[in-house]
Formats: sequence, structure tokens, C-alpha cells
Amino acid sequence: MAEWDAPIRTVRPEPFSGQALVERLRLTGLSLGYALMMAPALVLAILTVLSIPLGLVFGVGVGVALGVVPATQAVAGVHRRVSGRLLGETIFETYADLSALPVLGRPFRWVREKARWRDFSLCCFSATGGFVLSLLPAAFLTVPLTWLILALTGIGWVAWLLILLTGPLLLAWWVTTPALVRARALAERGIFGQGQVAELTARVETVESTRAETLDHSAAELRRIERDLHDGAQARIAAVGMSVGLAEKLMATDPDAAAALLREARETTVSALEDLRGVVRGILPPVLADRGLVGAVEALTAGLPLPVTVAIELPGRLPDPVESAAYFAVAECLANTVKHSGADRAFVRGSHNGQRLRIVVGDSGRGGADATGHGLAGIATRLAAFDGTVEVDSPSGGPTLITLEVPCRI
Repeated sequence: MAEWDAPIRTVRPEPFSGQALVERLRLTGLSLGYALMMAPALVLAILTVLSIPLGLVFGVGVGVALGVVPATQAVAGVHRRVSGRLLGETIFETYADLSALPVLGRPFRWVREKARWRDFSLCCFSATGGFVLSLLPAAFLTVPLTWLILALTGIGWVAWLLILLTGPLLLAWWVTTPALVRARALAERGIFGQGQVAELTARVETVESTRAETLDHSAAELRRIERDLHDGAQARIAAVGMSVGLAEKLMATDPDAAAALLREARETTVSALEDLRGVVRGILPPVLADRGLVGAVEALTAGLPLPVTVAIELPGRLPDPVESAAYFAVAECLANTVKHSGADRAFVRGSHNGQRLRIVVGDSGRGGADATGHGLAGIATRLAAFDGTVEVDSPSGGPTLITLEVPCRI
């Protein structure tokens, strides 16, 4: 059975059937609910209009606004949700975060907020044209049925005459109800339409911010790789060149010293190779490329000084950038566990629902992990490039749960 606010099935006229009858009765009930919302909408619209002069002249309007504006937001939220469901989409609205403002200062900010005026416009529409639009389906159905009941109860021939005159309203009810309800929902979407623009604007700002943070993070990673190469492999290779050159000069005069220098050069070459491998592992671990995220995390946990249970179930290989980001995020979480938590055990659980990768890293430590700390903030920055999120639940005394989510399809 369809939900009461399921999307409108069709607005085209269709033959009589049980399913079509149930659909129209459902939409008529919804339309009647729309019409009944006229009462609170009218009261809120009047109070909103009165709160402005009352606030300017007497100051009491501030108190009125503190009650009216949140109530208007709640009413508008109901309309957004129901109209969006009827249209099969989501109608967004973005309100400014005023939690840092004093309570008495919020009404002065609300006056300049477009989203609040859209809520006010919704109330005005709901109390006027929207009320008439929503009353029509119920009127088309109830008027002829009322006269039919009166005629059957013996009122007289006048009732039967009125049945003949109002009977076509039943046909109008059958044909127009879906279209009228959809028209009401479309009108409300139009009133809230700028909310989608605001949502997109906020999204663009978030993308710009995360892009800048990602670029900064990438630049820092490049500097780290350059430093590691300069201080490690590059220095060792330069030492090898010097040792080989000196050994070449000593070959004729002191073969034993030359052999010792060559042995030292060989050992230095091995160390330089290990340094290069370390740098490569910091960029993309070979085990990740070979075995995927599950195998890479299992290999990562094998060398940790505490037991870690790994239970990651994936339907296939993730996209390479997401796989790499998820791996390093898990590695950072486990490194924090080893360094700071004092835990005696940990776990990594992961799954993919077809749309999002979700990984939970937990431990039995002392808790108190700071989501704004350098390590976790770095994880958040890394995942933000993929619209990913990091949620930290780490009460004092433990345990710690870090939830990583990244939208991606396999």
C-alpha cells in the first residue's frame, strides 16, 4: 500500500478502477489537509506583519518574532516535505546559522534573511490562493454526495434536482484532483525555489573550500616527498658516488681500503633502496594496488603492537583515488590508536551499500580523541575532496569510534 504522501502517480484522466479511486481519495485527503493548514498559516502571517511595527515602536515585536518565526519555519518545513514527496523530489531550504548570536538579536537578522521571507510568502499563499486551490477537490466530491444523502433521507424533489445540477462535479473531481494537488505542490516549490539556489550556492562554497584545502594538502605532501628524497635516498646515493670514486683511486695503491669502500657503498645502496621504497609506500602502497583496500588494511594491521580485527565487506574494487584516501585515513586512525589511546585491542569494520563506503575504526582505549586535532583534521581534509565525512565519538574513558564515509559507486 502506498504511503499517504507518496508521489502523484499521474495527472492524466484515466478509466475508473479501484487503484485510481484510492489514489484520488488519498489526494483529496491530502488536499483537505492542505486546506486546513490555512488556519495556522493565516495566524502566522498576521503575527509576522504585526511583529515588525510592534518591534519598531514598542519593542514587544521582538518577543513575538521569537515565537512566530520558528513556528513559521516549522509550518513551511511541513509544506516543503509534503510537496516535495508529492513531486518525487526534495525541496531544499537553507537557513543561516545564528546559534552564536544572542537570542534577542536573532529577529534583527531574520528580517534580512531571504529564507524567512520565503516562509512568510508560503503562509500568505496557504491562507489565500492555496486554500482555494486545495478546497476544490473536497468540494467537488462532497457537494453532490451531500445532496444525494439528503435526497435519500426524504428531503424532497429539490434535492434530486440539485443532484442533477451538481452531479458533473463528481466527474470534475475524478478528472482534476491529481492536477489540482500537483498544481498546489508546484506552486509551493516555486515559492521555495530560491532555496535550491541557496543550497547550490552553499555547495559551491563547500567545494571551493575543500578544493583549496586539498590543494594545500597536496602541496604539503609534495614537499614531504621532496624532503624525504633529499634527506634520505638522495643523500645516500650521493655518498655511494663518493665512495665508489674514492675506491677507484685506491684500487692501485690500497686494494683492501678500496674493497672496504665498495662494501660500504653496497650497504649504502641497500639503504637508499629502502628509503625509496618507503617513499613509494607513502604515495601508494604496493599491497593496496595488488590486493585492494581489504588486503591492504589486513597487511597494515598485521604489524601493529595490538590485536586488530578487520571485517570489511566490499562488492568489488573501489575507484583508485577513493581506495587510496580510505586506506591512508584508516592508517592514520590506527596510528593514533597506537600512539595515544592506550587501547589493548581495536577493530576496523567496513561496508558498501552501492552508494557510499562506510568504515568504522574503533578501539578500547581511554577516549578523548579530538576531532579538531592535527591527525583527524587531516583525515577530514583528505576525505572532503570526495565529499566524504569523518564522525568522531570518543567520550572520556572510551571507547573511541571514528566513522569514515565516502560517497562512491562500484
